[in-house]
Amino acid sequence: MSDDDAVDVEVESPDDAADAAAKANGTADATAEGTSGESAGARGDARDDDGNGEALAAAVAEHDETLAREVAALEAELDETRDELLEAEEEVKELTSKLARVKADFSNYKQRAKRKQEEIRERASEALVERITPVRNDLLRALDQEAGSDLRPGVESTLEKFDEVLADEGVEPIDPDPGEAVDPARHQVMLRVESDQPSGTVHEVYEPGYEMGDRVVSEAKVTVSADEE
Repeated sequence: MSDDDAVDVEVESPDDAADAAAKANGTADATAEGTSGESAGARGDARDDDGNGEALAAAVAEHDETLAREVAALEAELDETRDELLEAEEEVKELTSKLARVKADFSNYKQRAKRKQEEIRERASEALVERITPVRNDLLRALDQEAGSDLRPGVESTLEKFDEVLADEGVEPIDPDPGEAVDPARHQVMLRVESDQPSGTVHEVYEPGYEMGDRVVSEAKVTVSADEE
């Protein structure tokens, strides 16, 4: 073989071989580190998905302890705020209940005060009626005695005005008709007499009684027909 036909062969020096080996090792290390980083990231994501606040703090602590402490402090503050909110809600319920009781007590007080005022007024009016109704009865007797007297028109006029005053105070006469059944709560039997009325019924009214609302101020004095023998 001639020198022209000879093939040129490039022989690497020892330094070049060492550089090539180092490059190969560096590439392998980088690949390994990338794979390890990806695996660690995947594990972190899994912990974030499955963990709670403590797991999150732990995961953060792996990277930044200062940030982890801040997260833990915020979680503690959140728990404290929740507790305060529950306490506030309980306090609102208690205050609402107290307010309802106070309203009910005040309403009952107003009703009692109103009833008391009405009772006082009724008693005062009743006392007045007890004093003036005998005057009316005297006027009635005067009319019976002065049938042909010139005083009769004046007495009648006075009696009418008197009755108007009593009516304004809610006073009504108890003046049963003959033959009406005797009411022991409103009629006082003075005497039993022979009568053409049914036995045990009112024969005649001796003196009218008076009632004020549902109260009897004075009973009507009546005679009652005697039982048939």
